[in-house]
Amino acid sequence: MPSTVLKVSQNYFVRGGSDRYFFSLAALLEKKGHRVIPFAARHRENLPTPFAPYFPDPVDFASPSPADLVRFVHSRPAALALARLLAEHRPRLAHLHIYYGQLTTSILPVLRRAGIPVVQTLHEYRLACPVSTLIDAQGRLCQACDGKDYWRAVAGRCNRGSLARSLLSAAEAYHARLLGGVVDHIDRFITVSHFQRRKLAELGVPAEKMSTVHNFVDVSQIAVNPEPGEYFLYFGRVERLKGIFTLIEAAAPLGRTPLLIVGEGEARAEAEALVERRGLSHIRLLGPKGGKELQRLIGGSLACVLPSQWYENCPMSVLEAYAHSRPVIGSDIGGIPELVDPESDGWLFAAGDVEALRGRLLAALADREQTRSMGLAGREKVERRFSEERHYEQILDVYSKVL
Repeated sequence: MPSTVLKVSQNYFVRGGSDRYFFSLAALLEKKGHRVIPFAARHRENLPTPFAPYFPDPVDFASPSPADLVRFVHSRPAALALARLLAEHRPRLAHLHIYYGQLTTSILPVLRRAGIPVVQTLHEYRLACPVSTLIDAQGRLCQACDGKDYWRAVAGRCNRGSLARSLLSAAEAYHARLLGGVVDHIDRFITVSHFQRRKLAELGVPAEKMSTVHNFVDVSQIAVNPEPGEYFLYFGRVERLKGIFTLIEAAAPLGRTPLLIVGEGEARAEAEALVERRGLSHIRLLGPKGGKELQRLIGGSLACVLPSQWYENCPMSVLEAYAHSRPVIGSDIGGIPELVDPESDGWLFAAGDVEALRGRLLAALADREQTRSMGLAGREKVERRFSEERHYEQILDVYSKVL
């Protein structure tokens, strides 16, 4: 098994669930005796690492220059920086996460020329969709590109309704395909749900190159918490595709029970304005939280809600809720039903259905003893199915397929 693993991501700080997984897996590998070398773009929020001098300058997404636009598609600085790192540190295997945008597919030939086996964990649908989500500009589920006709994303202005952004996303996707990224440069893909594996195979990703390994959570430092809290909690990106507005509408009449929304995202300002305009003082948007503060918020909740309206795969928020002995109210979309057993450790509802979600919220309030027992069942499930040990065994099995 590899003694040194190169872990690659565009971020070296936590912005979302995929970043939390990136750091959790690195910590797990190090705990098991592996040396982990990170490679990411420079950023003022990056965590400290002795490998930071190898990180290339970031692409400026806020006010991009012409050079930034080129580097979004193909980053020569990233390729040169990685080549320098590999010349001085020799990993046995590279494990990629979300690397496009900042590092781009320019790094793939560098790894191939160095003879380093490459595994990639797929956290979304970028291999088949230029905007990664299989969602169109109107927020509807979409497979128009069919894994290859990326020009449709330009015609539909799928990237935030912007022609320029959509054109850039399609150009990046075509460049990656011309480079042979799927077939020639990645030895094995890890999908984080069975749903994701099936969907990507349907859209043209070779099924024989994919293995499913669900995410995991370390509960060793999290005490079992049998006492239910007094509020509902959402934590994650504050975006339309995450069902934020469905959640707000569902919770609007529940004035005696707070709803806390934790996270940052493009829809935060709109959501705050809606809450203020409607006088929904029991709904509070708290902004991003992490570490002990986020754990305290999860542990103090009655139940955690995941109202997504896109094809979620294996959201960390579900596993983290279970780790804190909290049941999950989740939409029946993507990989969420693989994680939630209805009436056992949570509830499912039809994605986007306000009345159905409100019914689940009321059910959690009506029978707190059942809600309590569901949370404890979720904790038992995490310990049994999504533990560190089980995850490590599955990851090593994938690594063994490419070494």
